[in-house]
Amino acid sequence: MDRSEFLEALLQIMERKDHWAWPLFTSGKVDKSRLHLHLEQEYEVYIRDFPVLIGKAYVQCPIPVVRQELVENLYEEETGGLHAGRPHPELFLLYPEGLGMDLDRFQNVELLPEARKYRDLLHESCGNMGWAIGAAVSTLFVEGTKHDRSVLDPTQPARPAPPLEEHPLVKFYGLDLSFLALTKAHRGVEGEHREAAWRILLGHVDEADRQPVVATMGEVLTHWLAYRDAVASACGLVRP
Repeated sequence: MDRSEFLEALLQIMERKDHWAWPLFTSGKVDKSRLHLHLEQEYEVYIRDFPVLIGKAYVQCPIPVVRQELVENLYEEETGGLHAGRPHPELFLLYPEGLGMDLDRFQNVELLPEARKYRDLLHESCGNMGWAIGAAVSTLFVEGTKHDRSVLDPTQPARPAPPLEEHPLVKFYGLDLSFLALTKAHRGVEGEHREAAWRILLGHVDEADRQPVVATMGEVLTHWLAYRDAVASACGLVRP
């Protein structure tokens, strides 16, 4: 698999990171009494431990320039020291706090079976399959979106960034803008993190490792889609 084939295979996987229920979540179709289920699963599956996932890739990597890219991402996620001022997992909890949810629930989340399988795969792929797979899964798949092609080609549609007043939690559930610190932080670092992820993968993954990276990314996508199906069902949504 040459570099261009590797690039296209990864982009096609990212473009499939698109779930039927997301437009329902972002248009207020989830009853507020069930919204906590979505936030709890997200927090337990990857938000709380996302710095750990990056760290697992970091400690396996022998390439100094890649480690530098990863540790900068890790430092921001774990501490907020470059942009946000607080760890990103802490900022995520401002969403349920602002919505009046019981934050104790987030310390003892009962994962849906599909959520646990997805979480286990994230930790396995980031921690036990080599740095290239770990970096791809954490910095590309978990952090990335279906709009990642625009990172490499500015003529492609970029990820929408509507005014904060249009954020679904504000518009449909009454969240005060002061609780959107994580959204603001993500907008501050997203471009840099997306560019770094692609620099790492396209510039430093050996040719022999490209196919295993693509294969694992495809497996992660499959588990992500099943996880999102389960969350949608728990929130009372039905596929159109």
